[in-house]
Formats: sequence, structure tokens, C-alpha cells
Amino acid sequence: MASSTSKTARASVRAGEAKGGALSVLGEFKYLIPLNKGKHVYVRNLTNGKTTHLSTISDAFVEEIRVLTAAGHGAKIRAELTALQSANPDHGWDATEKRLAEAGVFGEA
Repeated sequence: MASSTSKTARASVRAGEAKGGALSVLGEFKYLIPLNKGKHVYVRNLTNGKTTHLSTISDAFVEEIRVLTAAGHGAKIRAELTALQSANPDHGWDATEKRLAEAGVFGEA
């Protein structure tokens, strides 16, 4: 059963939107807000309007990304994962992307 978005998640999203750089770059919507050196992430879901806090190694994370990819956001999410890996090479975003790809989230199995 999904819970409502936490007060902390909402505050984080609002703070990022107010600053203009944390959640959007040149008007682009950011789907992933990294936490805890890549171990957790807030996932912003346009399909249901919710922001969820998930572990990047959880099945729930894989399913959330699968929903976004099915809605046509897979390429942007992959680009975000690549950008996160470039900005923070020690946070394991490449392993996260590999795990998603192996789960068939991006269309390949």
C-alpha cells in the first residue's frame, strides 16, 4: 500500500524548485533526486504526481522506473543516471543503471 508523500519529500521538491537548479535544468524535469550517496533516491513520477523515497536496490525502485519508462520517460531517466554517474562516480549510479537494464526496464532483457 503506497503512503502519501512525506512532508520532507514535499519540502525537498519545493526547495529545489525555488532554487531552480536542483530539480530542473533549462526547463527539463528531473525524475531522480539522489540521496545518501546513491543508496536512496526520491523518484518524481509525472504519471501519478507523487514523489516517492526509495532504495536504489529495491524492487519498488525498479517498478517505479518501469512505470515511468512505459510512459515514455526512459531515455530521459537513462540520461539522468549517466549525468549522476559523471557528477558522482563513487556513488554507483552505473551499477544502478545496469541493474535496471538487466531487469528489462529500458526494453532489453
